[in-house]
Amino acid sequence: MPDSAPQSKAGFSDRERFVAFAFCWADVLVELDGEQNIVYAGGTTHALTGKKAGQLMGTPFTDLVADSDKILAGELIAVAARKGRIENTSIRLNNSVGATQPLALAGYRLDDFGGHFFLALRSGATAAIGADGSAYSRNAESGLYDAEGFAQLAEKRLNASKEAGEGADMTLVALPEMAGLKERLDEDNRRTLTNTFSAALRANSIGGDSAAEIEDGKYAIIHEADLDIAELQNHLTEVTRQADPEGKGAAAEVATISTDDGIGGDDLANGLVYAINKFRDTKGADFSLENFSTNLNSLVGQAMNSVKSFKEILAGAKFDVAFHPILNIASRRIHHYEALVRFHASAKGASPYEYITFAEEVGLIWQFDIAMAKKVINWLSKNRDKKYSVAINISGHSITNLSYLAELHGLLKTNFWARGKVLFEITESARIADLASANRFFQTLRGEGYEVCLDDFGAGAASFQYLSNLDVDVVKLDGSAVKNALVANKGRAFLSALARLCKDIGVETVAEMIDDQETLDFVRKCGIDYAQGYFFGKPSTEITDFDHLNGRAGVEWGT
Repeated sequence: MPDSAPQSKAGFSDRERFVAFAFCWADVLVELDGEQNIVYAGGTTHALTGKKAGQLMGTPFTDLVADSDKILAGELIAVAARKGRIENTSIRLNNSVGATQPLALAGYRLDDFGGHFFLALRSGATAAIGADGSAYSRNAESGLYDAEGFAQLAEKRLNASKEAGEGADMTLVALPEMAGLKERLDEDNRRTLTNTFSAALRANSIGGDSAAEIEDGKYAIIHEADLDIAELQNHLTEVTRQADPEGKGAAAEVATISTDDGIGGDDLANGLVYAINKFRDTKGADFSLENFSTNLNSLVGQAMNSVKSFKEILAGAKFDVAFHPILNIASRRIHHYEALVRFHASAKGASPYEYITFAEEVGLIWQFDIAMAKKVINWLSKNRDKKYSVAINISGHSITNLSYLAELHGLLKTNFWARGKVLFEITESARIADLASANRFFQTLRGEGYEVCLDDFGAGAASFQYLSNLDVDVVKLDGSAVKNALVANKGRAFLSALARLCKDIGVETVAEMIDDQETLDFVRKCGIDYAQGYFFGKPSTEITDFDHLNGRAGVEWGT
């Protein structure tokens, strides 16, 4: 039963009807006057706030809100003053033991009650869940989604809006002078600016939590189609001006991508992800969102057309598997083959690199990875009488995608015979942000009898962090690292030390870009286990093209 509470005088019967409807959804209902003070409260207020309804009368609503969400609450009410409502938004309250778990907040301003706000709160609000079963990744400082988390969230939010028959657009926001402004602020004021700016974006986004910090000074929000973008732009600029001790602030530039009801939700989301990535990657002091946005909708449209073409290629399996051998330097025999894609000549562009890069940019790489895995396993099934082992590539983008994980495990469960014949090679490892989640995925594969190889090792400063946090069976040394070691004065010592380190922790090594006898001799003397490169031939769709490599024939292995 609701806690008893004094009733405000106006419209008693109407309020009671409103309360009855509100409690079909909410655990707590509060009415705010024009000063945002509570004039009515009902529901399980004691459980959520530690106070009975009668004790809340006259209390500013923001006093009930957890410190971390006070700015957000103020922004939400400011938005509601213009729009007349607050959407289903996640917010925390304070109670006797600290901040509550997130609550769902919704509300309306009713002119019949003197412009009072009625806010309804319900427990059990859930955060958006990412591909690995945890919350989509966020920026640690602002609390907004980061580029990767937002890209994953965009499809879900846009599709939900379409299913509800509501229009939704995405707006990119750039503040080129934001970094300079933050440098002028001390730590406390910088934190206040970040919180206020983030709250303003969230409050204007769908569900109060569809905003992202793509990188410093670049933001994106998914919002209702009727949002006044000019008003938001002015408000964001004013937030920075008020925070600036010099009163200059940072001017906000905006570009809105309009959605088309005739476009499928998945294709639209992929196009928007493409735009987000282009927005993120556009650098330089001369960057201007106004210039960038000139052809923005055209860019999205072209991306969506390319998405459709790429999906047709996958659906029709319009690509072949090319094999490239990895040889054991000690035994001088082929250990396994890497499976590489070759798109049919009829496919537009037909460049594996361009297609795969595009698939990564628009969030389709997991679908390609599954299609490739199916093709390789189907090929192996037809050649089960041969002793072939094949490495299937997995993009670093795919390993935390829930759809990919589900399909892959289903594929392996159906084809249990593939143990010992299939390895997995993780490409684009620099994209791995959540090492703990990645390692869980690797250990699941290893536990099912599949070896895991980490590609691109030595290409960046994070390689040793990966080696210490990820349990893998093999690391493939990036070709550029091998070439650099070959010509550097200390190159042999470095590569030899790396090979010894890997041996000490039970990890085998593959050197790629072995294109000549000199490089093969070099990596052999450094203690590398396996070699791959054009010295042994270019990738071929005919695996028998490499039969001559086993043993000495065709290769001078040295002594």
